[in-house]
Amino acid sequence: MEGIMLLEDGFAKCGKGKDFFGGDIIGYLDIALGSFLGWLRATEKMTDIKILDESQAPGLFRWAHRFGSNAAVKDVIPETEKLVEFAKMFALRAKAQ
Repeated sequence: MEGIMLLEDGFAKCGKGKDFFGGDIIGYLDIALGSFLGWLRATEKMTDIKILDESQAPGLFRWAHRFGSNAAVKDVIPETEKLVEFAKMFALRAKAQ
C-alpha cells in the first residue's frame, strides 16, 4: 500500500486539484498509469484485497473512476472478468508445465 500512497501524493502534486495528472485533460501520465487499471481491478477481484481504496487514496480512487469513464478510454480498458479468466487460464498452463 506504500506504493499507492506515493501515487496518491504524486497525483495531488501533479494534478493540483484538477481531474487528471496533467490537469483538465488526460495526459501521458494518466495513460501510463491508466493502462494498469484493468489488471489492478482483476487482481483485486482475484485476491479479495482492495488495492485502490477510497478511504486510503481518495484522489487516486476518483481519478481512476474519471479515467475509466472517459469516452476515449472506457471501450479500450479490458473487462475485469475477461482479465480474471485469462489470468486463471495462464496460471493453469504454467502449473501444467
